[in-house]
Amino acid sequence: MKKSLLSAIIIILIISCSTSKQIEKAVSSGNYDQAISDAISKLRTNKDKKSKAEFIVMLEDAFNKATERDLNTIDYLNKDNNPENYLKIYDMYVGLDNRQERIKPLLPLYINNREVRLDMKDYSNQIIANKDKASQHLYNNASALLKSNNKMDFRYAYDEFQEIENINPNFKDVRQLMEVAHQKGTDFVIVDMRNDTQKVIPNRLEADLLNFSTYGLNNLWTVYHNTPTNDVKYDYNMLVNLRQINISPEQVKERQIIKERQIVDGKKNLLDNKGNVVKDSLGKTIQVDNMKTVRCEYYEFRQFKSVQVTGNVEYVNLNTKQLEDAFPVTSEFVFEHVYATYRGDKRALDTDLLPFLDRRSVPFPTEEQMIYDTGEDLKAQLKRIINSYTIRR
Repeated sequence: MKKSLLSAIIIILIISCSTSKQIEKAVSSGNYDQAISDAISKLRTNKDKKSKAEFIVMLEDAFNKATERDLNTIDYLNKDNNPENYLKIYDMYVGLDNRQERIKPLLPLYINNREVRLDMKDYSNQIIANKDKASQHLYNNASALLKSNNKMDFRYAYDEFQEIENINPNFKDVRQLMEVAHQKGTDFVIVDMRNDTQKVIPNRLEADLLNFSTYGLNNLWTVYHNTPTNDVKYDYNMLVNLRQINISPEQVKERQIIKERQIVDGKKNLLDNKGNVVKDSLGKTIQVDNMKTVRCEYYEFRQFKSVQVTGNVEYVNLNTKQLEDAFPVTSEFVFEHVYATYRGDKRALDTDLLPFLDRRSVPFPTEEQMIYDTGEDLKAQLKRIINSYTIRR
């Protein structure tokens, strides 16, 4: 028991020393907030124990140095008098305030019955003032970008309006202007399918491929339509071009397997070398398994038919009439059905062959059905292309 207690104390001391060194290292390297986080973690429990005094000292040191550094940086940014700095200054004041709020639950802190007083300040006025300055500056920038004819400028404007909404919700008419920026910055893509395969494409396959509501698309700046809308000016045409469909002939492959196996077929009397019945010590006749060799002829039939659809997806810029990009697509669907018959004793067959004996031949699917069955894989490829392709870079 004493050994266990001593071991526990030693482990605690090692961990404590390790944490102290980590905090000292963080402070010496200027990583004050990490040092503060580590010190807070150690002081959440039993903060008044003598062994915790060193963490209070480290917390005070890291807090004072972090505050001094941030206030000096804010002073420099204010002297620079650059409106671009308003958001940085706002963020730094929020950081100063958040740092204090993390420490406040630990207060008061004592070392040798002396209260450690951290220089806590009220930064609310500075936060509000710089939040309004930053919001107005971002608003002016974003509003100017809305006068552009470039979709990327509209997207930058949207981002700046979004920044305003994050720090200053419902500032002026930002929410309405965000909608305007989003509408102007969105690329609209009309999707068409072309069949160059010389085969009939099932209408339901085309409908499935162009039903974008089932694709789960989540792109802020690109909208796909399979039917043109009069009030939309389309920027791109996505052409799903099916070029070739290869369908194999219907095939039935046959194989024959002959199996022999020894099986237990009841019991028989055990005989000695002279043909006499062997008995046990009680006079009872000894019986053993009667082994029998069985044979079975197994006839397996494998129905096979496959289809391969190949094509490409092209993105055409409708303003320049130029091909922007193209991606190959290939999909294959295989129909395969196995059934079997037998002659002889099926107990000779391996267990993995037995399920096929319960099957019978089935009709081959039609070409139309085979082509349609490639649809799920084609849809997955189209979704992958759409989600990974960035129209504007």
